[in-house]
Formats: sequence, structure tokens, C-alpha cells
Amino acid sequence: MNILPGNLRFGAGQPVKRLEDQRLLTGKGQFIDDKPEDGALWLHVLRSPHAHAKIVSIDTGAAAEMPGVTAIYTGADLIKDDVGTIPTLSIFKRPDGKPMTVPPRRLLAHEIVRYTGEAVAAVVASSRAEAQSAAEAIVIEYDVQPAVVDPVEAVMPGAPVVWPDAPDNIVGAMSYGDAAKVDEAFARAAHTVELDLVSQRLVPSAMEPRSTIAEIDKTTGRLLLHVQSQTPASTRDVLAEAVLKRPKDSVRVMVGDIGGGFGQKTNLYPEDGIVAYVATKLNKKIRWRGDRTDEFVGGTHGRDLTSTASFALDEKGKVLAYRVRSIGCTGAYSSGAGNIIPLVLGPFVQTGVYDLPLVHFEIKSVMTHTAPVGAYRGAGRPEAVFIVERLFDAAARKIGMDPRAIRKANYIKPAQLPYTNAAGQVYDSGAFSHMLDRAVKLADWDGFDARKKAAKKKGLLYGRGLTSYIEWTGGRAHTEKVSLHATSQGRVILHSGTMAMGQGLQTTYTQMISDTLGIPLDKIDVVQGDTDLATGFGSVGSRSLFVGGTAVAVSSNDMIQKAREKAANVLETSVEDIEYQGGMLTVVGTDRRISLFDLAEKESGAKLSVDSEGEVDGPSWPNGTHICEVEIDPETGVSRVVRYTTVDDVGVAVNPMLVTGQIHGGVAQGIGQALYEGVSYDADGQLLTASYQDYCIPRADDVPPIVVTLDDSAPCRTNPLGAKGCGESGAIGGPPCVTNGVMDALAELGITQLNTPLTPQKIWKAIMEAKAV
Repeated sequence: MNILPGNLRFGAGQPVKRLEDQRLLTGKGQFIDDKPEDGALWLHVLRSPHAHAKIVSIDTGAAAEMPGVTAIYTGADLIKDDVGTIPTLSIFKRPDGKPMTVPPRRLLAHEIVRYTGEAVAAVVASSRAEAQSAAEAIVIEYDVQPAVVDPVEAVMPGAPVVWPDAPDNIVGAMSYGDAAKVDEAFARAAHTVELDLVSQRLVPSAMEPRSTIAEIDKTTGRLLLHVQSQTPASTRDVLAEAVLKRPKDSVRVMVGDIGGGFGQKTNLYPEDGIVAYVATKLNKKIRWRGDRTDEFVGGTHGRDLTSTASFALDEKGKVLAYRVRSIGCTGAYSSGAGNIIPLVLGPFVQTGVYDLPLVHFEIKSVMTHTAPVGAYRGAGRPEAVFIVERLFDAAARKIGMDPRAIRKANYIKPAQLPYTNAAGQVYDSGAFSHMLDRAVKLADWDGFDARKKAAKKKGLLYGRGLTSYIEWTGGRAHTEKVSLHATSQGRVILHSGTMAMGQGLQTTYTQMISDTLGIPLDKIDVVQGDTDLATGFGSVGSRSLFVGGTAVAVSSNDMIQKAREKAANVLETSVEDIEYQGGMLTVVGTDRRISLFDLAEKESGAKLSVDSEGEVDGPSWPNGTHICEVEIDPETGVSRVVRYTTVDDVGVAVNPMLVTGQIHGGVAQGIGQALYEGVSYDADGQLLTASYQDYCIPRADDVPPIVVTLDDSAPCRTNPLGAKGCGESGAIGGPPCVTNGVMDALAELGITQLNTPLTPQKIWKAIMEAKAV
């Protein structure tokens, strides 16, 4: 971890309004679709209508003769040109001990398709409409094969096989803990509770669908790729080295504004690769823009974890042992994090904020004939926290304990920190019981009975949900590089490899630099998304502030130190006699001084520059308590979240207003997961929820006022800012909180378990069945 001077300030606690919003809200954003056509050719992707089929033949003759068509490409064409595949991390073992094996992820399918929506051919034409029309004229003969879409069915004997090298459809497996000791604990337990739980598959719903432009720089001959990417550097490296098999410095990736990422935009997609390939093949500017349906059928999905989980408890509600068996679905192909999410990231937080050392977790990642599953806000952690929080509520109800009391009986105590959990992860800080106590007070816990009584008078069922969550943030990369420049024009410019996609990084980084250097906000520029200017791990796993921000803090300090050295030389004194304040460097006790920008004018290129690296000691562990109240109309099954209160520990919040906004957004997505959203395939692998006519996301009037309180009583100890990640927390605490609220409301009818999404139809049916008993 970087050690920074204690007298430096980094803008902590200042609710600066978002600097980005002026241009974004006035139509001055720099999104890919804002770029001029400039004679570009349009590419359209033809997708498979089948979930599993052999490609017998592809006839492009008629399509090639249609107006405006420049070229048509198939998988065979790419193989002929030695175009590579999109790699995945092959780091796991199958249950038989053999290395994991997955089908190659090609830009265009060759010989076989493995999910409905897989790209089969690409048409290039003068206009988007002409490319789409020509694609409809391509004649493909398929030999349709049996498909499997349910991951539980996929591991059963005789199930259709996605990839012959894995005949049981299992990609990899991991286990944690001691099975024998857990069995012993269950045998002597006073109470046991078990639930079958599903975190259903979701479609990320960023405001801006994916799009890509590629062209060859006429001066340098380099490939320029304009793409939406949370990780520009790795996107460049995969495209260059794995797919196009060329030096990575021959490719420049540029990312402008992104209308939402949520983890979905962390990987190179086949569409990105095929656009880049065609640009190099034709030496033309090529562009592709996905429709919303392209996102549903061709983008990665999230979640899709099926689990059986159980607690063994003593008479006082202390958990003696915790057992989980899970199947995580990867879809037909493994995205970059597709296997890591269920096999590693979930288990990292599966014990939550509780002292549960005796565990046995068994997880398998399984292929099906469906779209690939990848990172989506939380990536494994929402699924894991959902399991432990649903179990605690079920256990409390079975034993007859207050849901607060059973949690307090199991919380990690402050004296146990730093605490190593059952998956070997070290929690550096936290005040879990304190967070619950604050949330209980702010949520007016004692007033619940009166509100429930009032709802009953209206004929409504009324329930309360409680969740204590913890989140692992930072990805696997604990360093980030930035460059900071002071120019002779009086501006300070930051180049960072992290990537904004709505978090407000321009604002946060700017206020940190402004506070440290004493430079006005409007004199500072934050430049991201250009691999020629900055490379780094990028923005994934809520790491932008606590890792990327650490690098910004380091660079500000480095800039002051370098400026002091330069000023000492110019002013002919020792460095120790130079004082920096507000952009001026002064010889202590005199009026001799020089400005930071005058120093820059004397440097090569008229700018004073530092390259800095921020390093943290490990991940951060944001946590908190969410409490909600839910009303249900038993006549229709419609549920509404009517109150929502959170107390969130994000360590030191640089900009509390932005953090609050991030938590609001995450909770909204959590409400969507609990009540509305769910991907559905039919038995043949056809996506039944391929548009917002069939896939429901929450609207503004479905989200109640969310009262967020930030608690900084346990700052992070792994980075010098004391900050913890915050971007995914709401989506982790939200789903179990709302689900617990609905189940609490239904408990008086004897309904103890329903799987999400808790749709009106599902709830109404359960109520009718309960009344019929």
C-alpha cells in the first residue's frame, strides 16, 4: 500500500455536483453513435435461429447481389484467414480432476451453433438497412440437434451435450471446507433449516446498447477501435494478440462516454472482433450498432445460480455448520469471468458478515445451450449473500427468533478483525452489529406493527425484510497506473486507465486533484478510454476509486514533489526550502516564487508530467444493513416496496452524493431482481424474453424513496484513502432484503419459500393454494 503524507487532503466528504452532467444532459456526450458516418460501411450480424444445430451449408449468393452489399463473411472465411478465438481463463479442474475444457468462442460460428442468437454471418453494406436486408437473403441449412437450457437438467445422464470434450456439461468444480465435520455438526444440531434457492438469469439493461466502429489510421496504418469497454487495455490486448494475431501496439482502443456498463461491457465481444477484422480486410471504416434485441440474445447475461443450502444451529440460534451445493450456469461459452463468478467470487462472501467457520461448499459451473453468462453488477456476490440472508430469515422463523437477534448471535465481533472467513478471505474492517443498530433506528423498526395493522385494514398483506450484506471489491488487480500533467496553458490533465460508465469518476478524480493541488475544478481535465494515453486494469469490481483513486492521490503527491525539485533548481535553493500551495512554489520566508504552470513552460512539450502507480494491500469489504417494508395485494399478487432504508459502510466517501446515487441505482436493480426480472428460454432454447415487452424491469414508480446513510466508523485499512468500493453494494443487499420482505408478508399464510422473481402471478397462485389447504 502506498504511504502518503498525512498533510495531504483528497477532497473527502465533499458532495460536489457531477461535472459530467452539463454536457451529458445537453446532448454533448461523446457516445459511439454520435460519431459521424464519414463514408463508413455498416455491418449487420446474422444470428442463429436455433439453440443447437449443425451448419450444413451457407449460401450467400443471392445476398451478395443485393443493392449496396460490399462483402459477406462466414465462420469458414475467418478460419481461412487464421482469425483467432476469444480466450477464457482455463484455471479450474473438472470433477474428474482433468483440466476444464470449453468450446472455442469464434467471432462467427463454424460448423455448429450452440445458442439461439449466436453470430453466423456478417454482411457489410453501404447502409445499415441494406446490410439487414441482405442478411435476410442468406440461405442456411441447419441440422437441428437436441438442446438443454436448464443447468440442473444439463448434468443429468443422457442430457444433450454442449461440448463433446465435457460429456457431462460440467466445465469446472470447486469445494470449500470440511464435509465430514459439517455432517457431524448437522447430526448433533438442535435445529436445521434447508432451502432450495435460485438466483435467476438476468439481462443487463444499460441505457446504451453495444456498438463498435473500426478503421485503419491512414497515417500510421494502425487499427483504431471505438468500442464501449470498461477495460480498454485488456480489450486491446485480446483483440490484437488472441483474435487478430498482431502486436498490441498496432491497435489503439478508444472509448468515449458509455451509457451504462454494469459489468456487461468488460469483455471483447464477437461483434467487436468481426468489425475490427473487416476493417483490416477491406481497409474501410466499419460500424455496427446493436438493437436492444441484439443485447438480449447476443450479449452476456447475469446470475443463473441454483443452490440447495442449509444451516445446522444450536438452541440459541448460533450456526454450527453451513452447507451449500450450487450449480452455476455459464451458457454455451465461457466469458472471461464466466466460471470465476460461481466458483470463486460467490464463495468469497458466502458466509456474509457472520462467524461461520465450519462450512462445506460444493459448486459446479455447467454449460447449456443458452447465451453466455458473464459479469453483472455484483458478479457472484449477490447470489452468495442471497443464500445466507434467506437462510437466516428462514432459521429465525423456524426457531421463533427475532431476525435481528439471530444475526447478532452470529455476527463477526470487532475483536475478531481482521477476520479470515471460510474461503480464506481477510476482512480488514467492519462494524456489523453497529450497522444493524443504526439501520433499525433509522427505519423506525418499532413503528412497523402499526403500519402492518393499517395495511391489514386496507386488505393488504404487509412484511418487513432485513439483510446484512458484505461485498468483495477490487478485482484481482491491486495496482493502477495514471499520468498527471501540468501544462503551460494553466491546466492539469489526468490520464487514467479506469473507465467511467456513469459512476462520476470525472467528478471524483477532479475534486481529489483540486483539493490536493489547490487548482480550481474547471482547470482540471480527466482523460480516460485511450490506450495510447493510459493502460490499466480498468473499471470492474468496484475498484475505480479505492485502487484508481489511490493512484490519483499518489500522482498528486508525485506532482508536488517533482515541482518542488524543479522550483528549487530555478529559484536556486534547497528542495526542503520550497513550499507548495495553491499552484505556487515559494521559498519559505521570502516572496520568491514560481507557479506550477510557469515551471511547465520550461519543460519539454511545455508540460510537467509524472507517471504514478497506486497500490493497495488487498480487496476492500464494503458492507451494510438494508431494511425494507413491502405490501401485497392478495387479490392480484402485486407487491410494492413502500419503505427502504440502508446504512452502508463504504469507508471514507470522497463524494457522498455520488455514493448515495450508486446505492440508489443498485437497490433499484435489486428490486428488479426480486420482483420483476427473469430470463426465460423454452425447452428448445428459444429466448421467450427477448424484448421489454416480455422482460420486465422496474419503472420509476416501482422504486420507493430510498433513505441512504453512509457510515464511516470503520475505514478501509488496505488503501491510504480509507475508501471501500461502492458501485455494486445496492445490488447485493437489495435482492435478499426485498425477498425477505415479501416472504415475511406471506408467512402468516404458511408460505415459506418462493423463488424470484416474485411476480404477481407466482404470488397470487401461492396465496390461492395456501387458502385452499
